[in-house]
Amino acid sequence: MAALAAAALAMACASPPGPGSGAPTGQASFDAYVHETRAWIAGRRAFQTASPADELDWNAPREWRPAGAATRGVLLVHGLGDSPWSFTDIGAMLAAQGYLVRTALLPGHATRPEDLVGVDLEDWRRVVREQATLLARDAPQVYLGGFSTGTNLALEYALEHDHVQGLLLFSPALKAGVAGGWLLPWLAGVKTWLRQPDDVQAQQSALRYLNVPTNAFAQYYRSSVAVREKIARQVFDKPAALVLAEHDSVVDVQHALQTFATRFTHPASRMIWYGALAPQATPARVLVRPDQLAAQRISQFSHMGVLFAPDNPLYGAAGSQRICWNGQGHIERARCLAGDPVWYSEWGYREPGKVHARLTYNPWFDWQGGVIRTVMAAAD
Repeated sequence: MAALAAAALAMACASPPGPGSGAPTGQASFDAYVHETRAWIAGRRAFQTASPADELDWNAPREWRPAGAATRGVLLVHGLGDSPWSFTDIGAMLAAQGYLVRTALLPGHATRPEDLVGVDLEDWRRVVREQATLLARDAPQVYLGGFSTGTNLALEYALEHDHVQGLLLFSPALKAGVAGGWLLPWLAGVKTWLRQPDDVQAQQSALRYLNVPTNAFAQYYRSSVAVREKIARQVFDKPAALVLAEHDSVVDVQHALQTFATRFTHPASRMIWYGALAPQATPARVLVRPDQLAAQRISQFSHMGVLFAPDNPLYGAAGSQRICWNGQGHIERARCLAGDPVWYSEWGYREPGKVHARLTYNPWFDWQGGVIRTVMAAAD
């Protein structure tokens, strides 16, 4: 189960709810949803920096509006332990392409990890349903997108609602990259944490949780089983863009590749694969770009890095949020924390003579945006 925890790490009503029940829901408008959620976060969050206002902006739902009338909208759903900040660059990019873009906050997130102890998959589904419904009132054409666990929720909703025009799935967590997930629902009933919180390692950062309770992993597992069963019974025949890193330590990338080839049937759909696939072994509609870029000190792409632009102020090439907890030894981690020159990789990668931090940005971000534009245009 330690491997499962490591892999997952590299992953009520309108009135204020009680501890552990998640953010407020049931609002009549997106503006009301944002207002109530920000107030709830402010009252419950364990702030990590000297700038609570910035942390509130990073962790709360938000929207990006296009220059003209909003005729097309995208709802983006973050992953387990993450926050709406996951889409700060994707959202701005899509708005520039003419979309009304909104992010949702999954209950139990953005405050403190223990708020995930009592959360159920249905709590997450409810938020997606509510916000997709609100978006449909404000934009005639609706698209959904997600990252990691959020891809399961977005795909499940799209398979159940024919009005969804297309999908954007980043690091789709349809199946975990390690075995033993079926044990998680049972473990959640007897063991609150896979890694017991302590005073040595931080439990959260300004942007995301660094540790989550066993129940949260169990709800992710339930989401993955549910969406795999659904996609096995029906295809998704609208345009979809899937983005995947070959060396993702969190998800089963081969399962995602096979699912794309057989279940995402629209001719305009594309999978972006960061890594190496032999030309004769590359399925149709899969676009390959290398993930080993020595000139940029990148050994391999990561689960989270596909989301962020190189100039992102927190996660970009010169960003302030270097992730040194990356599955290497304590000496290498200390050197990383001290500001030594580092290489970048996915969780757990080691190479003699090199210190590796997590890769938190995508050098191919602008090219990726062009692919997404083409895919989504096919739904117009």
